[in-house]
Amino acid sequence: MTQQDTTAAGDRTDGAEAPEAAEAQITYDEQRYPARPQRLRPRAQLRGGTRRAADPRAADGSNPTYVQWLVGQSMLADADVLSRQLSGQPSMWRNPYARPDARRALATASVWFTAYPISLITAPGESFLGALGSDALWEAFQRIGIDAVHTGPVKRAGGLSGWQETPSVDGHFDRISTHIDPLFGQEEEFRRVCEVADSHGGSVIDDIVPGHTGKGADFRLAEMAYREYPGIYHMVEIPEEDWHLLPEVPAGRDAVNLDAVAEKELADRGYIIGALQRVIFYAPGVKETNWSATAPVAGVDGTVRRWVYLHYFKQGQPSINWLDPTFAGMRLVIGDALHSLGDLGTHGLRLDANGFLGVEKSAEGLPAWSEGHPLSHAANHVIAGMVRKVGGFTFQELNLTMEDIRDTGRVGADLSYDFVNRPAYHHALATGDTEFLRLTLRTSLETGVEPVTLVHALQNHDELTYELVHWATLHCADTYRFRGRDVTGAELAETVRADLLRHLTGEAADYNLVFTTNGIACTTASVIAATQGLTTLDAIDEEHVENIRRAHLLMAMFNAWQPGVFALSGWDLTGTLPVPAEQVRELIETGDTRWVHRGAHDLMDVAPEARTSASGMPRGRSLYGSLPEQLESETSFVAGLRAVLATRREHGIACASQIDVPAVAHPGMLVMVHRLDDGDATRADAPVQVTVLNFTGETIEGTVHSEAFTPRLAVVDASTGGEIGWVDDLQSFGVWLGPYAGLFLLLRPPTGEDGGVDDVRGLLTP
Repeated sequence: MTQQDTTAAGDRTDGAEAPEAAEAQITYDEQRYPARPQRLRPRAQLRGGTRRAADPRAADGSNPTYVQWLVGQSMLADADVLSRQLSGQPSMWRNPYARPDARRALATASVWFTAYPISLITAPGESFLGALGSDALWEAFQRIGIDAVHTGPVKRAGGLSGWQETPSVDGHFDRISTHIDPLFGQEEEFRRVCEVADSHGGSVIDDIVPGHTGKGADFRLAEMAYREYPGIYHMVEIPEEDWHLLPEVPAGRDAVNLDAVAEKELADRGYIIGALQRVIFYAPGVKETNWSATAPVAGVDGTVRRWVYLHYFKQGQPSINWLDPTFAGMRLVIGDALHSLGDLGTHGLRLDANGFLGVEKSAEGLPAWSEGHPLSHAANHVIAGMVRKVGGFTFQELNLTMEDIRDTGRVGADLSYDFVNRPAYHHALATGDTEFLRLTLRTSLETGVEPVTLVHALQNHDELTYELVHWATLHCADTYRFRGRDVTGAELAETVRADLLRHLTGEAADYNLVFTTNGIACTTASVIAATQGLTTLDAIDEEHVENIRRAHLLMAMFNAWQPGVFALSGWDLTGTLPVPAEQVRELIETGDTRWVHRGAHDLMDVAPEARTSASGMPRGRSLYGSLPEQLESETSFVAGLRAVLATRREHGIACASQIDVPAVAHPGMLVMVHRLDDGDATRADAPVQVTVLNFTGETIEGTVHSEAFTPRLAVVDASTGGEIGWVDDLQSFGVWLGPYAGLFLLLRPPTGEDGGVDDVRGLLTP
């Protein structure tokens, strides 16, 4: 970087005095954090406030004051300051970083609470981060067995229009700053969350978004062609003589999405690479392609320009260019990551939408190569390697094929979100048949995506995705055996989607809404309610809560009683239902129906009279109640969850190895077989564990068989420690399971001469 660029990145002309370049103070307190990998500890803030310069002149490239104010807000400038503070420090060489290590990450934290900032109800006058830093909350988490909090995105997001900030268009996943959004609290409150978590043996996980930003200072400077800022994005300047190819931008808007005709014309003329493999969030008249054209923008050199820019997601989320000669986009993302780990004090980072970091023109007539690109693998290796280098871990949300998840995970993030089995276990519950779920589990193992590397989750802030990318794209022509006949991958995906829509939406449940072509907007409780024949929210009475709770615990067992991370949300802990669509009409009118499942919830009963969160999200109906209320009851959802997690923790299944997903004697049964070996395949003494689940609301019985079983071993119920059966010479034993029941079984040498009874009685969930 030139001296001129260095000055531009480091100087502050936002009306506030620039902070002195503080000497990096990085410590590794192994006595305080004996079980933690070494990581950067919190340091002083990068800079002071973001006070707006008082200048009445135009907010465009002709106004040097405005331009420098934008530089003062930009993430790239912050990244350059932070990188200079860390470069050359010995702390940058204290941790291994080359290879992903799922079990190392699991040793840090294996049961996560996934927060959604705008939906958490807090005490009057308390911020979201203030609530997350509550000792009482962490004491409740500790009692339940939760050892990490994923905060969700809490940094400033949305955009800038002139001097004014504009709101987020995607739940704060359109980041524009390294600063914490005052809507959620202050940086000191974030640091306190990390300190309180440490005191309770917990961890804090933050987010970065390596694929795009919002339309903040960085994008506005790019539009003005200011120094290296255009290099952050996939954006192309269109000469004025070809502006007639671009759509007009109406007054009050800053860009318009290209239609397919304009996209092709610009591609044919060599300006852009054209159509991509798919259009995420496709909506006629809103987003028909992945490209948008800006209005005319006055640059810092006086030239008026129009740009066409790529956005995989929404128009307000311009995509980052990871292979620009300036490497400005890479610097921005790495700086944001180091700020979270080094300045705020987090232990790990979620990589949002990190599968879309490389794009390349394909052969004539074919869509551009935009998924599974080698550049994505390389970029993820850089990000995850840097995070490991400073002692943290990463997990990725990569809704692509299993091969893409495997290949990216070999060099990139330590863990991957389980997009493979999530729609499958919902399908099993909806149909009472685990055939597709068994297929996804086996295919995952065969492909090399081990469950120990996955984050197995209940609900999160996104939809129940049913894109089934693995079968609908790369393996669309492959043949699979399903429901007694051979079907192609494409037919399989279509059938499963149709099943989910039929059982979970429309006449089956008018409260679960379709979200574009991606999936279904729903909560875990509302999925269960739909499968139990409850067609409206008003139809769900207290008499139905017990059965919903049992099925909810079954879904927790599936995700928690296998290797890998188990994650759940506030909507899960409280059993929250979707809010009626009319309460979020303004939010869903553009087609983003996900807002119905993001209802506000009060974990700690701090504001029982509140009808909305501080962010204005309407309160959802809770079937289970608050955590303090549930912790006082032996029959609550949380009481059942505590038992599930205690079993998980006692037997170390989080770091085990899955070795078989055998055929079952009843279509509603699922069996998963594991070695409790901590990943060491050479351990001859590793016990075999068997998870047996009933995905139906009826009592079932049958034989459990696996080639991995050793005859004459006792079948031990982990919940009681008693020998309640044995493996016969055909490597089998019998089971009997009540509705939505689950068993955590261990195979051990018998302690007595009597091998036990000839079947295993399934435990009814509490």
